[in-house]
Amino acid sequence: MAKLKPETQLVHLGRNPIYTQKGVNPVIQRTSSVIFNTLEEKQHAIHNRSNSVLFYGRRGTQTHFAFQEAMTELECGAGTTLYPSGAAAINNAILSFITSGDHILVTGSAYDPTQNFCDKILSKFNIETDYFDPLIGAGIADLIRPNTRIIFLEAPSSITMEIHDLPTIVQAIRQKAPDIIIMIDNTWAAGVLLKPLLLGIDISIQSATKYINGHSDAMLGVAIANKRCIETLRENSYLLGQTADPDTVYMAGRGLHTLATRLKQHESNGLAVAYWLEQRPEVEQVFHPALPSCPGHQFFIRDFSGSNGLFSFQLKSRLSKDQFENFLNHLTQFKMGYSWGGYESLILGYQKEDLLSMRQYDYQPNDGTFFRIHVGLEHPQDLIDDLTLAFERIQ
Repeated sequence: MAKLKPETQLVHLGRNPIYTQKGVNPVIQRTSSVIFNTLEEKQHAIHNRSNSVLFYGRRGTQTHFAFQEAMTELECGAGTTLYPSGAAAINNAILSFITSGDHILVTGSAYDPTQNFCDKILSKFNIETDYFDPLIGAGIADLIRPNTRIIFLEAPSSITMEIHDLPTIVQAIRQKAPDIIIMIDNTWAAGVLLKPLLLGIDISIQSATKYINGHSDAMLGVAIANKRCIETLRENSYLLGQTADPDTVYMAGRGLHTLATRLKQHESNGLAVAYWLEQRPEVEQVFHPALPSCPGHQFFIRDFSGSNGLFSFQLKSRLSKDQFENFLNHLTQFKMGYSWGGYESLILGYQKEDLLSMRQYDYQPNDGTFFRIHVGLEHPQDLIDDLTLAFERIQ
């Protein structure tokens, strides 16, 4: 049988008849206690509790099993663990593989809460974090110590959008220290546009709050691991009390079925806005992975199958306080808000000092005000008109 195209695969993911019970979608099963009719049945559940067998609510229900099976297939892994948020997925994946005295390497452009977790929580347990330039490539090997346990990547970088040379980084790590666990925040690609486990990475982590759910009304995290890591990840996350409610999991599973279609529209809209921004006289640079101006664009072309609606741009000059407020406060289509990946367009603004506080490597931006935008499913011309008025307000 020919390999299914992504659009077809996503329609069918998580729809095993075991979980749908003759319906189109999986059932929503809410329970804490699971009843065993015989001691033999209970013992069977104990020995198979990691294999989609009902054991206890925190281990998962049919709703969880359907979504985990879907994510495992989507990301080409051996198993999936679920968490109440993307941050929980990142933090618990790291905690599952480290002990006191270990050293970890984290991309210096990682999601800000990831950096805060390393600096404010891991440091309490005698775990040292060093940060590296996201464009380091094979130079990552020079940073590895005898006690380095984890290397954490993110593609593309949060806010500044650099793209790692993933195959080169993975090869350099494996040659220097084969046992190191390599993790990546794969939220931007949504498990569709990039397949990290096929590139030799051990664990792919996502905030399913974003594109997977797609409607800005639920929070969920996932971590998909390869065969060598899944049992450790699953058991340690369970011991750390991680779980997700079945209603949210159901919504994420439902979101998967329209993910390919939504991503294509986000990509089309995003590129329309990005190309327009490139022509604006006020704009210094657009940081969109699909554009040659984005650092690491050549690696994006090689490793990714497409883009989406999240990218950034920088102005040629710094906006004054009044200009900054006038640009942001009166937008009608782009709303200020954290997160992204929903149907709506969002925007956040940064000055140079804001960016420097979130970069843990030799990052030298110009003084121009910086904006991160998520281009939603609105008509791109309406979004361009909204930004046009914003530029006029700062003249």
